[in-house]
Amino acid sequence: MIKRNIPNFITMLNLFSGCVALVFAFNDNLVLAAWFLGFAAIFDFFDGMLARILHVKSPLGVQLDSLADMVSFGVVPGVIMFQLMQSCHARPYFDFFENNLWSFVAFVIPVFSALRLAKFNIDERQTDSFIGLPTPANALFFASLPLVLAQAESLNLTSLVGLLRNYWFLFALTILFSGLMVSEIHLFSLKFKNFSWKSNAVRYTLVGLSVALLISPLKFISIPLIVLLYVLLSLGYREKKAH
Repeated sequence: MIKRNIPNFITMLNLFSGCVALVFAFNDNLVLAAWFLGFAAIFDFFDGMLARILHVKSPLGVQLDSLADMVSFGVVPGVIMFQLMQSCHARPYFDFFENNLWSFVAFVIPVFSALRLAKFNIDERQTDSFIGLPTPANALFFASLPLVLAQAESLNLTSLVGLLRNYWFLFALTILFSGLMVSEIHLFSLKFKNFSWKSNAVRYTLVGLSVALLISPLKFISIPLIVLLYVLLSLGYREKKAH
């Protein structure tokens, strides 16, 4: 009984971390919100891995995982993006009960995250790979933006700060990545069925480049770059498979 519920407990830690991140995001403490979303992503990785190792996959676990992901990787990045849009300079403005209506565009992220998760649950093609950008990868991209902004401000990188304070740049990212989540683009899974180079060359490449970026002076700037690298490697891997 306990063994069967270990992955579900880890999933609930994912949800708990997402709720904490949501509180910080609402309070406009976006750096702490980003950190707790990162914790949620770690728990999300380990719940599936433990379910496979312990051979305790269940329909309940699948549904619980989707519900937790909707909060942690759907609602939280949407609120983070809303707060970033609210703080943009020279943004378009339309008053809506003392809020800027234009900032509500950020909630396209949770809407498309819900659609992505629902499609994933009923799509039998996504057992060994993904079709469309997974919600955790999408969420990590958006959650990294406040960390990148704080780093850019501390280093006085005015061009990068200006870009992340530009409403239309954030608007474009929101639409682009929301579309990627429900697209028909094939992306490889990070699940290792074995440890051979031949079967996992693209995975080892991503892990190696990701580690190199994370320990480089880029620091937090490396996180959105890793997500983009994942998409680009997947496109190249798809073409290689087609030949």
